[in-house]
Amino acid sequence: MTYVDGFVAAVPNANKQRYIDHARDTARIFKEHGALKVVENWGDDVPDGKLTSFPMAVKKEADETVVFSWIVWPSKEAQAKGWEKIMADERMKPETMQMPFDGKRMIFGRFETVFEE
Repeated sequence: MTYVDGFVAAVPNANKQRYIDHARDTARIFKEHGALKVVENWGDDVPDGKLTSFPMAVKKEADETVVFSWIVWPSKEAQAKGWEKIMADERMKPETMQMPFDGKRMIFGRFETVFEE
């Protein structure tokens, strides 16, 4: 079964194109290092919640939009090997690649696929 890295972040609306360009650049790197697919989504209908929500989780500000992204790997092992290579890749160094959003407010996790249809 596949293995998935999931991400949610708040991106300034003014940085939408920068974010898309950044996502394309990093997707190429992830795929070079074994990812099967990278999916990026720009929030369209992401409501505020009363107890919890995507906007609350990333402390979205008024001039930001929530993005929801995931990377699909062939397996947990492939993901671990891929990330090891990604973190060593010069193109991913902070001085080389700057994120167009506040990475401190990004949430992420790794997920084992239990059902796929």
